[in-house]
Amino acid sequence: MIRQNGITLEEVMKMDCMKKCHIIAGHRGVFNTVSKVNIMADPDALEWVNECEFLLTTAYYFKQESLEKQKELVRRSAQRGLSALGVKIRPYLEELPLEVLETANELDFPIVELDDSLPFSDIMTPIFQEVFNKQTSLLQRIEKIHEQLMNVMLRGGDIEQILQIVADHLQNPVMLHIEGKNIWRQGGGKIDDQLWQALPENAKQFLEHAEKRKDQGQFLEDQVTLVQKRIRRMTMPIVVKNRVSGFLMAWAIKTPLGGFDLSVLESATTTIALEVLRQMSIRDVENRYRVEFFEDLISMDSHRKEKALEKAALFHLTPTDSFMVLVIHGEEKSTEMSGDLFDKINWIHYETEKYLRETTVKSLMIFKTDSLYVILSSPLEKELQRLALAYGKEILSRQPKKQAHLNFRVGIGRCYIGLEQVDQSYEDAIKALQHGPLIDEPQTAYFEDLGIYKILCHPCLEKELNRFYEKTLAPLVAYDEKKSSELLKTLEAYYQQGGNLRKTAQSLYTHYNTTLYRMENIQKITGMDLTNHKDRLNLEVALKVKKLLNR
Repeated sequence: MIRQNGITLEEVMKMDCMKKCHIIAGHRGVFNTVSKVNIMADPDALEWVNECEFLLTTAYYFKQESLEKQKELVRRSAQRGLSALGVKIRPYLEELPLEVLETANELDFPIVELDDSLPFSDIMTPIFQEVFNKQTSLLQRIEKIHEQLMNVMLRGGDIEQILQIVADHLQNPVMLHIEGKNIWRQGGGKIDDQLWQALPENAKQFLEHAEKRKDQGQFLEDQVTLVQKRIRRMTMPIVVKNRVSGFLMAWAIKTPLGGFDLSVLESATTTIALEVLRQMSIRDVENRYRVEFFEDLISMDSHRKEKALEKAALFHLTPTDSFMVLVIHGEEKSTEMSGDLFDKINWIHYETEKYLRETTVKSLMIFKTDSLYVILSSPLEKELQRLALAYGKEILSRQPKKQAHLNFRVGIGRCYIGLEQVDQSYEDAIKALQHGPLIDEPQTAYFEDLGIYKILCHPCLEKELNRFYEKTLAPLVAYDEKKSSELLKTLEAYYQQGGNLRKTAQSLYTHYNTTLYRMENIQKITGMDLTNHKDRLNLEVALKVKKLLNR
């Protein structure tokens, strides 16, 4: 990587101390960064050198060792990330072997022929001085950028302004992925349209893979192919409370990305993390007020409800509008701490706002432990119902992959006119959430679709339902358990097939006479006559009661 915390080899070669020196191989590495200068008397020194070092030596080693070992020295130097190898060729040799120079050319690793009359100290001291001056200048620039970023925060600016500062200093396009959305900024002027259009897909691919990576909290630098060009990319995670809340990405399209750019990204991600933390704190306080408002609104205490109605304007609710409540409940499949509450809040906020942006429907979201309560309102009752049902069914399909460990379910309450009736819609939504599986809607259930269960699920009926079940279906269930028969299954199939015995037999893959025999047994055990419409209705309701009671 081209680091800007030093000087390039090209700049080194222009210094006075290097006037009689020249590059004899690996010319394409002329932009390598030199951050240190070191001397090698023994090839074992390669074990202790660092990246971006300009390593000085004599040709003594090249004179003593075989051609293969000489080439190996060049390969090892390149692998260690050295910026270049400076060699005093004379008096040991007249020139380095051609094979050694070819190896350096293949690796784009520069070999510099040093003036044999020039002491190493006369090379090291000026280069160190130049590197020190460059690093001091960079530190001053980084400090200035940090001040700019903090000033944005202190003035109450937003993340978009922070991102623009980053793009301007990097002179390259940058993207911030946070709160379920991507924010783009360009720096260094307009870039090629094809490249600009290729960036979102490139970012999307990274984000999809990032969710699977265990080390997603670490800085990543790689090369990507965009429009048949190899382009360097830097990705810095946004870490808040030891959790990755997003990523800041930059592509080296206009100018190279180096150490200075990395420092800018680090400073920016720290500032963005502070802003995210601030927003989390604000949302936490706001949510506490919403929770209090919602609990008062659905309370049976008339004084609490009246107090909530008086506060409606504070939450941008019009008391005379139509209202519907959705309950979104998440159950963790894993026992591990997921820590995804903030992600869930952001996801719901972002998707809800996007979904309702161009409608008359307003939303108020309340978060409590593992559930989210969404109050939707509109002066247009029909539009509210249509959008609430569509939103309730679609929201799960937009769930991020990283929340896949949660089993989200949605319950949708009926539409009521007047804010004072929100408690009714809330109760409906809870019942829809609980009993959705009874109507084969385990993920998203609308209260109106519960059919007869809307009546049966009333709490005051529980005792009576138990008695009804014991007198009607319980003997049949007990018989099945004792005899290992399939009478209950046969009865269910009978109702599913509209009372047609032939279709019932076909659905069960049994002989017609077998089915007929089972139906006669069912009537004997239950004491019910299936030709009598009252008994037939009682048994059908009993099957639904069984599901409701989870027997």
